[in-house]
Amino acid sequence: MKAMEQTLLKGKQAQDDCAAVVKKLRAMIHSTVEQLHAHKKQTLFLTQLTAKTLPKGPHCLPLRLTTEYYSLNSSQQQFPSQEKLEDPRLYHYAIFSDNILATAVVVNSTAVNAKDTSKHVFHIVTERLNYVAMRMWFLANPPGNATIQVQNIEDFTWLNASYSPVLRQLGSPSMIDYYFKTHPATSDSNLMFRNPKYLSILNHLRFYLPEIFPKLNKVLFLDDDIVVKKDLTGLWSVDLKGNVNGAVETCGESFHRFDRYLNFSHPLIAKNFDPRACGWAYGMNIFDLVEWKRQNITEVYHNWQNLNHDRQLWKLGTLPPGLITFWKQTFPLNRSWHVLGLGYNPNVNQRDIDRAAVIHYNGNLKPWLEISIPKFRSHWTKYVDYACVFARMQHQLIEMCLLGTLNH
Repeated sequence: MKAMEQTLLKGKQAQDDCAAVVKKLRAMIHSTVEQLHAHKKQTLFLTQLTAKTLPKGPHCLPLRLTTEYYSLNSSQQQFPSQEKLEDPRLYHYAIFSDNILATAVVVNSTAVNAKDTSKHVFHIVTERLNYVAMRMWFLANPPGNATIQVQNIEDFTWLNASYSPVLRQLGSPSMIDYYFKTHPATSDSNLMFRNPKYLSILNHLRFYLPEIFPKLNKVLFLDDDIVVKKDLTGLWSVDLKGNVNGAVETCGESFHRFDRYLNFSHPLIAKNFDPRACGWAYGMNIFDLVEWKRQNITEVYHNWQNLNHDRQLWKLGTLPPGLITFWKQTFPLNRSWHVLGLGYNPNVNQRDIDRAAVIHYNGNLKPWLEISIPKFRSHWTKYVDYACVFARMQHQLIEMCLLGTLNH
């Protein structure tokens, strides 16, 4: 009995020790999880900061292109086949970007994979700083027999603060403070909504397609971070069933549903939308402009933007207002048309990439940046025209820039 008492005493002491160890381990796990969340948040912020501060291409490329453009006479500064710009029987693309090389890859990859480039028309809209350089690039590097148009967004006199609520909001002091006077690493758990690209009206121009192309019936909208791998002409014959927008749905994962982007604690959102509804992707969208105008979709967009003046319905960006504006007006395209994730997810299925008509580098790891995912980069660089004299001179141009800076 004495031996049994000693054994039981030892067992009780061991049990007490185990309880203490379990309590200590729980505290350690909690501390580790907190540290992990902090590091993830810091990683997201630093990745986004890197993506937005690294140069998009050769520093001096726009300068050199601009110089070359003004050395041309007026007739050489014009694009051929401009009579095709309003022909609704052709295949029209809309690309809104300030990135010359990225836009060139979109146009090149589309043209190379097109069965008949003479039937394809690319409408590029950029801002004043890169307008001349963008024109010069495509004058020097025409994509086969395709037609090119380059426009300056500042020439759209109809696009002003009295007409566009988003333009009025983008210039508001509160919006500027949100981006530049509040530290994003500590004040907002979701840094994707604090991306300064949302301050650019180029990013919101996709909601004004009928105003930009009043004579066209259908337009294929392309983001500048995509690569086209197959002929896209089949999209113009897809029956949208009376819908305005044809897009690939992205609700394979729970965070790509409506409640990921909209504030369902607000009664206006909760009353009008389904939190479990499928989200869809911007980046490759076929728009029926006839239906758009018939249903006055732009006015729907304006109404919701006015209601969201205090950012209570959604934060920022173009996808949330897109989900709202095209609610019950979006036709789901086959997933093989558009594969996403190459700008953030290294585990995108290679089989999906091989079958895709368009691959999309959505995310911060853009293919023109050093921080891009290496195994996906070749799909993009394949369509960069390194034979072009300006691209060949990349290192010399950068050196010229540096020398010019030193001399000044």
